[in-house]
Amino acid sequence: MVGSPDEKSALQRGSVRERLVEAAVEVLRVHGPGEMKVRRISEEAGASTIAVYHHFGDLQHLLIEVVNRGFSMLRAELLDAAASNVEPEVQLFSMALCVRGMARGNPHLYDMMFGLSTRGTYRAAAPATVTRKPFSDAYEVLARACQDLASSGRIDVEDGELIAAQLWSLVHGFVSLEAAGHFDDHGDAVLAVLAPMAVTHMVGFGEDRTYAAHSASTALEWWKHRDRKFDRNGSEEI
Repeated sequence: MVGSPDEKSALQRGSVRERLVEAAVEVLRVHGPGEMKVRRISEEAGASTIAVYHHFGDLQHLLIEVVNRGFSMLRAELLDAAASNVEPEVQLFSMALCVRGMARGNPHLYDMMFGLSTRGTYRAAAPATVTRKPFSDAYEVLARACQDLASSGRIDVEDGELIAAQLWSLVHGFVSLEAAGHFDDHGDAVLAVLAPMAVTHMVGFGEDRTYAAHSASTALEWWKHRDRKFDRNGSEEI
């Protein structure tokens, strides 16, 4: 129960701040980076334009919070993939599908998270207190699964960080090219490009091809039957 006026005031401030972040995420999802303006976001949140400056200082710092929220959302997806599957290899294939699902279901947010849109704020050299830590928190989920795989004895590579860096690059490259339409002639790009590429990469690490292909199929089945947290329009298909 809220007691003192100070506690009530703190809750109200937190509520307005959260509404502004959620509104910014929604404006970005529906209208794209071109509409990420103080007035548009404050209207969506049911707040005054002054509230943006009061809680964030300026629009840029609100956008940083949007990026942070995006990485928090992605981390939750990766954790779900890890918790829903036992084998590290299946976890990794599932995480790849989660990253792709976010890029497809919320493309403007994904672009902003990685600095691919005009309002993007993420850069690898950003201060750790800004957007680097949220990225690292999400990345760490992938890295743990990679280290589990490296320690399993199934592959020849022992450096989980190296595996994580390669797999993240593989998936990010795929979803960026897919978003640009480069795989439109391949039908189902996941089945035609992403899954075979990931399987081949696992084989390169020393995994048995049949086992890697089975892990990919298991992950695809998991994804097919799970909730689509990022696809709010119901349009995502595998």
